[in-house]
Amino acid sequence: MAEPDQPQRRASRATYIVAALIFALALVLAALGIDEQPGRLSDWQALVLGIVQGATELLPVSSSGHLILVPWAADWTYLSSHESFNKTFDVALHLGTLIAVVAYFWSDIIRYLLAALRSLRRFSIESQDERIAWAILAGTIPAGIAGALGESFIEKRLGDPWQIAITLAVFGVLLYLVDQRVPEERNLQDVRVKSGFLIGVAQVLALMPGVSRSGITITAGRLWKLDRDTAARMSFLLLVPVVLGAVIFKGVKDVLFGSLPSGWGGPFLVGTLAALGVGLAAIQFLLDYVRRHDYTLFAVYRVILAVIVVILIVTNVLPSTF
Repeated sequence: MAEPDQPQRRASRATYIVAALIFALALVLAALGIDEQPGRLSDWQALVLGIVQGATELLPVSSSGHLILVPWAADWTYLSSHESFNKTFDVALHLGTLIAVVAYFWSDIIRYLLAALRSLRRFSIESQDERIAWAILAGTIPAGIAGALGESFIEKRLGDPWQIAITLAVFGVLLYLVDQRVPEERNLQDVRVKSGFLIGVAQVLALMPGVSRSGITITAGRLWKLDRDTAARMSFLLLVPVVLGAVIFKGVKDVLFGSLPSGWGGPFLVGTLAALGVGLAAIQFLLDYVRRHDYTLFAVYRVILAVIVVILIVTNVLPSTF
């Protein structure tokens, strides 16, 4: 007789296989140097940044922080000195992780969309699926408003490596303390519109590089006594409308009405595929991991990385700004 968790294990293996195939395609395209031009972002650099985006957007360690720290440490200055390319490449990377989440949670997303439509038709919320659907919508509103109003300020005032080190450490410690001290008493069936909205308010903090969108939503979910698996799932579901809105808004503003430099196709394709493949694997890894463990590993990683960044700055190995 098959073990109760055997179907779950088969599904996990299937996800990892698909993720590996997508990443292999990105690797082949980078090796071929597709549409690569000298002096611009190389396909290999795009591959590395796609890996970084796929892993760190979906694990509670901050994608925005890592996407600054990696070029800072490697002295890749092309993106920082070419703002228009940087913005459009960021859209490509986020599109990759968005596709990963939508593909993984496709059946859940469709179920909640249909539940929201049923709720709208009768102007009432009756089923648990409808409550979750509206909780996700409520959680999207604060981050959407804050992102639209504060994007320019954040780009100009936040994002230096020394600032990222502080936010990595502070919110890493916060994740650890909340996860260790708050009991797991609620699951997805307990989620209400109010709780979704409050988690969404916490998500606003993720606009600061180093905080981590998944990290702060997981922390907020655990603070509300959600179990670790549910906190992670809510974080992923909240990502879909927020990142979809950002991709559409920035895609229209920076891609459709912007000007793309030559040599963008290869890096965009490689980066998107790498983010997609690694993102799928990251989702499966996190959900498998938190069924048996707590979030200490990620909190410790954040603090260690913050310490390394500070050491590199105070010893003048690397500058404090980028």
